[in-house]
Amino acid sequence: MMENDLFSQWLGIEVLGVRDGYSKIKMTVRAEMINGFGIVHGGIAFSLSDSAFAFACNNRNNLSVALDTSINFTKPVHVGDVLIAEAKELHNGKSTGLYHITVTNQRDHIVALFKGTCFRTGKKLVAGE
Repeated sequence: MMENDLFSQWLGIEVLGVRDGYSKIKMTVRAEMINGFGIVHGGIAFSLSDSAFAFACNNRNNLSVALDTSINFTKPVHVGDVLIAEAKELHNGKSTGLYHITVTNQRDHIVALFKGTCFRTGKKLVAGE
């Protein structure tokens, strides 16, 4: 999946671990990710979380897409911060899945909490598997 995910590649995401209903990824914040207030744009933490969500809900080879997402920002993020997003499955249903993603920085401070519900299409991500 990462091979074709050009946006996650642009973010500089490194996949640390993936298993059924779980993923852990990280990235380093770059200067071009800063907003007009001198802190990292909220879309960066959201996008990192969204990628962790996608890796966690698609790793059973059942194409799953976001149905609903929300995020809470708990601390500001700065240039040079190393962010880790860990996605954990709370529910694995036939047609939906529910995931909680925690984003922490290099000091192990929680900077964002993301919740995502996915819809399972029933289509294969990888043919023949």
